[in-house]
Amino acid sequence: MNSTQWIIFILIIQVIHFLGTWKLYVKAGRKSWEAAIPVYNAIVLMQIIRRPKWWVILLFIPIINLLMFPVVWVETIRSFGKNKLTDTWLVILTLGFYIYYINYALDVKYIEDRSLQPTTGLGEWVSSIVFAIVAATFVHTYFIQPYVIPTSSLEKTLLVGDFLFVSKFHYGARTPMTTVAAPMVHDTLPLLGIKSYLNKPQLPYFRIPGFQKIKRNEIVVFSWPADTVRQFFVKEKGVKKPIDKKSNYVKRCVGIAGDTLSIIDGYVHINGKRTVLPDRAQPMFFHIVTTKNPLDNNVLNALGRKNFTGYTVRIPKEILQKNNVPKLMEKGTSLDEIKQDSTYVYYTGSFGSDKIKKYLKAEDVRNINLFNLTEAEAKKIEQLTAVESITKFSLKKPSTKIFPQNTNLSGTVDNLGSIYIPKANSTITLTAKNLPLYKKIIKEYEGNTLSQSGNQISINGQVTDKYTFKQDYYWMMGDNRHQSEDSRYWGFVPENHIVGKPVFIWMSIDGINDGISNWKPRWDRLFTTVGGTGEPTSYFRYFLLLLVGYFVFDYFRKKRKSS
Repeated sequence: MNSTQWIIFILIIQVIHFLGTWKLYVKAGRKSWEAAIPVYNAIVLMQIIRRPKWWVILLFIPIINLLMFPVVWVETIRSFGKNKLTDTWLVILTLGFYIYYINYALDVKYIEDRSLQPTTGLGEWVSSIVFAIVAATFVHTYFIQPYVIPTSSLEKTLLVGDFLFVSKFHYGARTPMTTVAAPMVHDTLPLLGIKSYLNKPQLPYFRIPGFQKIKRNEIVVFSWPADTVRQFFVKEKGVKKPIDKKSNYVKRCVGIAGDTLSIIDGYVHINGKRTVLPDRAQPMFFHIVTTKNPLDNNVLNALGRKNFTGYTVRIPKEILQKNNVPKLMEKGTSLDEIKQDSTYVYYTGSFGSDKIKKYLKAEDVRNINLFNLTEAEAKKIEQLTAVESITKFSLKKPSTKIFPQNTNLSGTVDNLGSIYIPKANSTITLTAKNLPLYKKIIKEYEGNTLSQSGNQISINGQVTDKYTFKQDYYWMMGDNRHQSEDSRYWGFVPENHIVGKPVFIWMSIDGINDGISNWKPRWDRLFTTVGGTGEPTSYFRYFLLLLVGYFVFDYFRKKRKSS
């Protein structure tokens, strides 16, 4: 829905409101035309139902207004004496159209001095719950959103099971585009497992001004541009989702709008210079570790059992000629050629793969193994007497699985050619060669038609070799470089997909995906900041002291008040 369509939609709502309430306005001592003026009619209605005028603001805030409309409907009919539970349910279930019946069919009288206090304990409880939800939804949507790290793409910087507070106001809160959705849930209703929103109507994209821009190498939460699954972690047929209902991802923004990025042997280069990451960043890479003896439990424990990623299989070339080994092992197995000699080819395989077990016989090479390590860990391991050598793994064989999935621009997760990251209002020269990099931007993110015939490119029916971008774009990557699905696979992140900035870890649970009986709090990570320099410091003890101090103060305050 574009801006014009949205204005028309609002005007239709105003007409519906006027037709359903103008007589009630008159009975309340107002003029009938006052029910027809947008915004002003809401201010007058607040006076009629004796509620504060600032409620009007809530009626125009997406998602919040879904909670406020039923409240206003109920307050309106109660202002004209319809206080029964039946009336309340009727006005809610009919989406407010019960007011039409009251307006035209009943001879009701305006109760000017009605009590605003709930008449029952249940009513008071419901009223408190409703406004608690309104307040929480407002904070969740426009200020701070809780978020949990579900995958290991940022290990060991952020861990699976870290519970974050994500600031919406640093970069500016993105106002909801999906207007009809359940409050404080994302794309799925808990327990029910069904979609929590309606695809239409949609608001145009708008972002409240923030107080900082995204900086290079900051950790950012964003809506996954390539998301085509209804529910995160649930595999099913692809669906097209509204931007603000796409799955939330958290990665490091290694390239900002206007940068030229390349990746060489796993290291990100921006504008020709290798990126220097913040001191808290702990990027991990696969390392080929050759041990003096076959791998056993003692050596595995010394190297770090959690760091063990897979093993290497040595396959005679004569077998490769007879059997298509890579094809046999392609599904569910990470296969990359790491070395070869005149007789053997070496392949890395993920631990436990059934398709690779058939080669774990005489040709098994148990002293060459793959470990996922930070460079600091690799230096320590290099000193172990059990280790013969350790080298950082770097994929060099190009693959069309890498963005932009084009044979002429193929690369690897470790080696990627120079890519310009688009900046709003910047213009590039389009060619048949670089078009695959920006095709999705032009068509999907910026809503143009695009066609190509040989070297001739047409946008919106016009032949051109230029394109001017409408918004900023970013390049996001995980610190766990060989175990992260990120921009290297699906490309740029548009500015309208940015959600917020992680600022605080308030809880961290090891084994979060292994069932509650296996949960173990990481006490040293509780109440630590995401940003900053030096080792993260837990402020949990200070929080407990403040909490105890508050309860002591509150106890003596109440005691003094009662005496």
